[in-house]
Amino acid sequence: MSVLLTALTLLFTLISTVTSSCTPSDLAALQAFKSSLNEPYLGIFKTWSGTNCCSSWYGISCDPTTGRVADINLRGESEDPIFEKAGRTGYMTGSVNPSICKLDRLSTLILADWKGVSGGIPECVASLSYLRILDLVGNQISGKIPANIGNLQRLTVLNLADNELDGEIPASLTALANMKHLDLSSNKLTGQLPADFGSLKMLSRALLSKNQLTGAIPNSISGMYRLADLDLSINKISGSLPGWIGSMKVLSTLNLDSNMISGPLPASLLSSTGLGILNLSRNAIEGNIPDAFGPKSYFMALDLSYNKLKGPIPGSLSSAAYVGHLDLSHNHLCGTIPVGTPFDHLEASSFSFNDCLCGNPLRTC
Repeated sequence: MSVLLTALTLLFTLISTVTSSCTPSDLAALQAFKSSLNEPYLGIFKTWSGTNCCSSWYGISCDPTTGRVADINLRGESEDPIFEKAGRTGYMTGSVNPSICKLDRLSTLILADWKGVSGGIPECVASLSYLRILDLVGNQISGKIPANIGNLQRLTVLNLADNELDGEIPASLTALANMKHLDLSSNKLTGQLPADFGSLKMLSRALLSKNQLTGAIPNSISGMYRLADLDLSINKISGSLPGWIGSMKVLSTLNLDSNMISGPLPASLLSSTGLGILNLSRNAIEGNIPDAFGPKSYFMALDLSYNKLKGPIPGSLSSAAYVGHLDLSHNHLCGTIPVGTPFDHLEASSFSFNDCLCGNPLRTC
């Protein structure tokens, strides 16, 4: 019995040693990753010493079964005590070393909000088949999104916002069948949205504002039954607003402001019972505002300013369940402003710079 207990104790000791320490290949990859980065204020890389990266290295966690590095979680803005003690947000320079691709069991790669990390995204990142989260937001990363990004079939979050990425959105991106959150906003991306963008059936948030994207809104988006937030604002999107966009069951936020969209305003957008935020300002939308509001219309914000809309303000707007912020300024509207809710709490700026609107809060008719 004592021999058996001794053998079991030795076995558990060996397992514990394996699962709590770094494999030599992962250790070397992390050391190379660290060598390409400089973080001068918080000292987070001072914890990256010794050979046991799974134990006390800041931002590193490992799979308890295999001992392989599973997560790199380095955020430059955090409520972690290390930031509170320093009394500042993080700042880091350098680049993403391709050695990261040797961490072939990596599930999370977060190197976010460091403001100064530059260079490109290594193409080999697309080979990290276990990757679920890729978050490089808030840096100065440039170059192209890896062409084979679609190989990351487990990816659920792709956040590359607030960088300096250019070029077109890779065609392979629409193969990311499990992706739920996509944020490419505030970059220098060009070209059109892929025609099969709607293949991203699991996507709930598509944030692509502040780029240089062109072309029309792809019709394939109509089949994205989980999409709740679509932001294409401050681009060069053209064409007309598709009628189906107001019939998307889950869509609650639609930001298309500051584009080159023309044509009429679909009635479905105003009769939608799910949309809560609709911003179509600073486009070239024309024609009358459809008289399509109803008792289930609930808009926290409705902005149609800086367009070419004409005719009267529809009376059905008074029947809406709620309208918080409303901006119809800088159009060619004419006629009497309806009375009652929501007009009784709105200021003149909501109606200014039209052709001939009158009534409270503007001049008397």
